Amino acid sequence: MILYLIRRLLALAGVLIAIAAVTFLIFYVLPSDPAAAACGKTCSPERLAGVREYLGLDLPLWRQFLDFLSGIFTGRTLGSGQYAVQCDFPCLGYSYENSLPVWDLLMDRLPVSASLAFGAAVLWLLLGLGAGVTAALRKDTATDKALMVGAVAAASLPVYFTSVMLIYGVIRVAGLLPYPSYHSFGEDPLGWASNLLLPWTALALLYAAMYARQSRGSMIEAMAEPYIRTARAKGMPERTVVVKHGLRSGMTPILTIFGMDLGGLLAGAVITESIFGLPGIGRLFYGALVSSDQPVVLGVTLLAAFFIVVANLVVDLLYAVIDPRVRY
Repeated sequence: MILYLIRRLLALAGVLIAIAAVTFLIFYVLPSDPAAAACGKTCSPERLAGVREYLGLDLPLWRQFLDFLSGIFTGRTLGSGQYAVQCDFPCLGYSYENSLPVWDLLMDRLPVSASLAFGAAVLWLLLGLGAGVTAALRKDTATDKALMVGAVAAASLPVYFTSVMLIYGVIRVAGLLPYPSYHSFGEDPLGWASNLLLPWTALALLYAAMYARQSRGSMIEAMAEPYIRTARAKGMPERTVVVKHGLRSGMTPILTIFGMDLGGLLAGAVITESIFGLPGIGRLFYGALVSSDQPVVLGVTLLAAFFIVVANLVVDLLYAVIDPRVRY
């Protein structure tokens, strides 16, 4: 197990370095100039050259990339002379737009995206697994067909459409909830939940539909295995057969997609955060793309990759807990 973890951690580092290199290369070949974005619209050619030197953009691409990687682990000094700025570990650079550390920007907005991701994940797991397992246990019945038709309909609705309809129906027409604005869970738990309920619902409807179809197929396959017939022949209660043997075995493919989905959402749901006005990482990423803020885009990309790779590692470890056969 220790050797397996070491191999996976080394692979994680390799994936992050490869993603950072690709992102660097993309910005290098784009026609936009990050120095011009940092300098402003009325920047003179002399001032532009000074900004390029200060940001290190006059260095070869490989040198810029190595400086960036070393800064993540040890910190680095940006600029020189009296204008030098020390960027402490972990240094992801400074935003070209507001000159704030990228790491601080990410950490300030991470609680918003994490609250959105985990709350939506709880909802879509409850709805998706509940609908999928119910449909599988009532295969080819009217309940099964109704649940799957509803799942297909929900999966066909894009999240921006669902979000707009929820805002219009629940807020504008019914007036049941206020327009979402983020409140810290520690300061106001009830306000935190009530303001995130609609964004949670918009994301959960889409994901729950996909999880319902996936869990239905997995459960039908698991319930047809010989060990299920053996458990029933031993006289075990049906609930024990379904939960302990059927659902536990059928959860393996669900865990795989859940790790990818949750890891991606932790780095920001761009559309949902933008529609509901939530100051999360996804909204930060969209603004950085529009303004060609390379350090912020690179920081969000690395954070997203980190969450996804770590989520996959955790899922692989959970396989051995859920399905003992994986241990061998």
